[in-house]
Amino acid sequence: MQRILSLVAAQAPPRLIGEPLSAFADEAKAAVESSPGSKLVVFPELHLFGDSEPDLQRTEMLQAAAEPLDGPRVKELQQLAEDLDTWLVPGSVCERGPEGQLFNTQLVLSPDGGLAAYYRKVFPWRPFEPYDPGDRFTTVDLAGIGRIGLNICYDAWFPEVSRQLAWMGAEVILNVVKTTTPDRRQELVLAKANAIVNQVFVVSVNCAGPTGTGRSIIVDPEGNTLAEAPDDSPTLLAAELDLSAVEHVRTHGTENLNRPWSQLRPGEAAIELPIYQGRMNPDTWTPQSLNS
Repeated sequence: MQRILSLVAAQAPPRLIGEPLSAFADEAKAAVESSPGSKLVVFPELHLFGDSEPDLQRTEMLQAAAEPLDGPRVKELQQLAEDLDTWLVPGSVCERGPEGQLFNTQLVLSPDGGLAAYYRKVFPWRPFEPYDPGDRFTTVDLAGIGRIGLNICYDAWFPEVSRQLAWMGAEVILNVVKTTTPDRRQELVLAKANAIVNQVFVVSVNCAGPTGTGRSIIVDPEGNTLAEAPDDSPTLLAAELDLSAVEHVRTHGTENLNRPWSQLRPGEAAIELPIYQGRMNPDTWTPQSLNS
């Protein structure tokens, strides 16, 4: 059965810390109107937390701006998603954790105004970022469409993150990014590699210039580019992802050849993974989406 996820990835410059959310509401509305019928709108990492202050003052500003997930900022974003009648990923926000932590937290807000899911960045970009690391991976089901996995910027450099999300049944990995450095070139390679080895869609949306280096990209489960921003200019990338392609490529293979999720066979010995003090076990290798 064909399942289409119509989305808009907004490559946009970050908004200033403390700016009224009404300005973002206008931006999100424009993104929705740019592609009628889209079900999901995605903004870059920390989209609501931009500034031009030196690092020390910036850290202090981020600390001061952090709110818990039940605070007024998230409630206002929930109302915005309901008003727009769309799934909304406003990038990530500075979250004040229950024990005073500072988390970089990706949000998924539902068309009915709910906080459908949140993900705290497991791999902050050390030593450059002040955030505390999260401790779990997150997927969320978009009703009637499919399952997406959440992923923030530097997480893409750790293959374990994308592999775990794919194993949890993610058909699309949303990688929200705030890359201001020359390594965006390598991130484009990683977006394709993570899509290929896990046979999932990858949506990597970076912020625009002058802050970010842009070049947002949407990749299919065989590593083909579906849409890409050519530079750092503000851009809206629209795409329709046929999520049935995930099952197809896993069943028939990449280029009708490679089926890594079918590599391990029942009854074979587990492969020890000393680095994780764990193992690759044929009994638990199959992704949840295929099990279901």
